Amino acid sequence: MNESLLKQEYHIPALLPQCMEGLHIHKDGTYVDVTFGGGGHSREILSILGDQGSLYAFDQDEDAENNCPKDKRFTFVRGNFRYLTNFMHYHKVEAIDGLLADLGVSSHHFDDPTRGFSFRFEGALDMRMNKRAGQTAADILNEYSEEELASVFYLYGELKNSRKIALEVVRRRDSKKFETIADFLEVLRPLTNRDQEKKNLAQAFQALRIEVNGEMDALIRLLKQAEQLLKPNGRLVIISYHSLEDRLVKNFLKSGNAQGDIEKDFFGNVQSPFRLINNKVIVPDDEECARNPRARSAKLRIAEKK
Repeated sequence: MNESLLKQEYHIPALLPQCMEGLHIHKDGTYVDVTFGGGGHSREILSILGDQGSLYAFDQDEDAENNCPKDKRFTFVRGNFRYLTNFMHYHKVEAIDGLLADLGVSSHHFDDPTRGFSFRFEGALDMRMNKRAGQTAADILNEYSEEELASVFYLYGELKNSRKIALEVVRRRDSKKFETIADFLEVLRPLTNRDQEKKNLAQAFQALRIEVNGEMDALIRLLKQAEQLLKPNGRLVIISYHSLEDRLVKNFLKSGNAQGDIEKDFFGNVQSPFRLINNKVIVPDDEECARNPRARSAKLRIAEKK
């Protein structure tokens, strides 16, 4: 299998044309792709940039580094986007023209049995996007209190029976520690509605993944730093997949804060650092959903720095 095909299969970028239009790329601009993955969005940005343009791409997963294009305008940053400002200052970049974030988990992660992201496979209960990081999903199940586990499943998985799941996790680990995906499924399956089993399992795995990787905290930090780094009229383009992150992004773009608290001036004008480019969220059409099933839940929001 050739290299280009491998890169394409790693992850198919969602809403690619809409993202490029949203970024409104200047030929000599400076751009950041904080979720490099398979590099699909980054390669499209490079195809539009001129010789004096530059692109910085972030990814905390070492597997993604294998997808880097050989291009003098491209710089790969092996790190979490929560440290965006630190890395940009390290590279002597004080301001940027646009930032793209394709949130969530790549197809590569879901399809790799060794990473533990999917209930479809057998394997270790890991779920770390950065394999060098410390805490795994198994660690959380084995170490968190019942109350902490219930909060994780309720807040990040939106599971109504979160307390029941937490109770059964604690009971089970008293006799045998969690190590594998199968261990977790033994607890979950008896507690799920058969008609909604896949959905419920996905919600539980999502909750653990978000906690393992600190995704919500990282997203808030990213949005705050993007606000500071973007030049006036710079573009912020974000694809979200689940309701928690989409709600957070929507709130921040409208109000400048994660809670969505609106502040107005004396004349009633909303005091937000951003101007919405699309008031209505952009979603993929039927053709893209058929071609790329992961894109079905994608929601694109675009804003411009005032």
